[in-house]
Amino acid sequence: MGLVAGVDSSTQSCKVVVRDAETGALVRSGSARHPDGTEVDPTAWWSALREAFESAGGVSDVDAIAVAGQQHGMVCLDESGDVTRPALLWNDTRSAAAAAELVAELGGGEAWARRVGVVPVAAVTVSKLRWLAGAEPAAVARTAAVCLPHDYLTWRLRETRDLAELVTDRGDASGTGYYSAASGRYDDDLLTTALGARPVLPTVLGPADRAGSAPWGAVVGAGTGDNMAAALGVGAEPGDVVVSIGTSGTAFAVAEHPTADASGQVAGFADATGRFLPLVCTLNAARVLDAVALMLGVDHTRFAELALSAPPGADGLTLVPYLEGERTPNLPDATGALHGLRLANATPAHQARAAVEGMLCGLADAVDALVAQGVRVNRILLVGGGARSAAVRQLAPTVLGRPVLVPAPGEYVADGAARQAAWALSEKDSPPAWQLSARELVDGDPTPGLRDRYAEARDKFLTR
Repeated sequence: MGLVAGVDSSTQSCKVVVRDAETGALVRSGSARHPDGTEVDPTAWWSALREAFESAGGVSDVDAIAVAGQQHGMVCLDESGDVTRPALLWNDTRSAAAAAELVAELGGGEAWARRVGVVPVAAVTVSKLRWLAGAEPAAVARTAAVCLPHDYLTWRLRETRDLAELVTDRGDASGTGYYSAASGRYDDDLLTTALGARPVLPTVLGPADRAGSAPWGAVVGAGTGDNMAAALGVGAEPGDVVVSIGTSGTAFAVAEHPTADASGQVAGFADATGRFLPLVCTLNAARVLDAVALMLGVDHTRFAELALSAPPGADGLTLVPYLEGERTPNLPDATGALHGLRLANATPAHQARAAVEGMLCGLADAVDALVAQGVRVNRILLVGGGARSAAVRQLAPTVLGRPVLVPAPGEYVADGAARQAAWALSEKDSPPAWQLSARELVDGDPTPGLRDRYAEARDKFLTR
């Protein structure tokens, strides 16, 4: 069938993989950095995408391409297709008060969960639109269309300026707070309640639909959100829970039925195959390890060695890792806290161990939240940059309480986008059955008392 390209436009960078459309074999890859910050001019993503294409040796020979992007980002366009203001990213928490307003206006989380499967928090697009309406009404007046990061890049790939040609998929759309994965429809009332207007929204395509063509003739797939693409990239099936440790931490499952969690912990997303993807997201994941390694003045290899040299449970030292506020639980103004510090555990090794265990405890809570919504958990797949840490891999089953499969390191999001592109190219009923990478099985006994100590420290934030 030729070659396909998959794009991962994440918070920190743009990555491109080129793969054989039939076998999935990697042919080449490239990447480019994104600007730092929680708001970014979307044209910077377009520049990075073109740079990543060059880094990958070009894409003029690929037959299909699809883009996966960071979820929730608010991209506003004027009538000419120009950006009206920098996009607010998922990790911009200034919209926390706006989210609370929206929840209250509908009478609580149950109404939101019932209507769209998602209860607004600061990360969700609908909350950012409410913030925009209050803080920058002039920007609202200039806004003719609203889309998501992957929608914007898919649109730019087709070299169109027609807002009517904006497209998305049900997976990424389900993270906006105004699209229901269960019904497959936008909720215009919720959108206008938030923004005070009804801008143009992208047309929602099916998983294998074609969005159009790139200038060199390649098929452009619908694209999807990063978590949906990751599930496709690792070949997750019903009963699998993927725990991803990147800039954010996520736990999500491929499910046959939608979820509606009134507490807001579990977001009722759709996946990239026509199923559903209930998901729990934390703001604090791999960067917790980065921060503590920096505090200790060591690189990540030495950090992992220190963590593994300390005893299980770090002799009672517990880190609640809310270094950037937190999304689950919804504590946007929280800060990190170290509990149980004594002379005996005031060592670099104990601090490294507490950092890994604390981060994993937050993700274990996320898995528990999925189970509470009836999600079946047969196995856990551990992915993301943080999973490359030897300490994270070894300690994960002792905290998560289940055996863990660790796929070989790879660009799962970009791979999932490439697999989606191959699906659009083939026009078949299911995605290609690529040979997935080998997986390392890691097992271990749960550490007694660890999660209880973490819960006690965590709950101090909830009772403030």
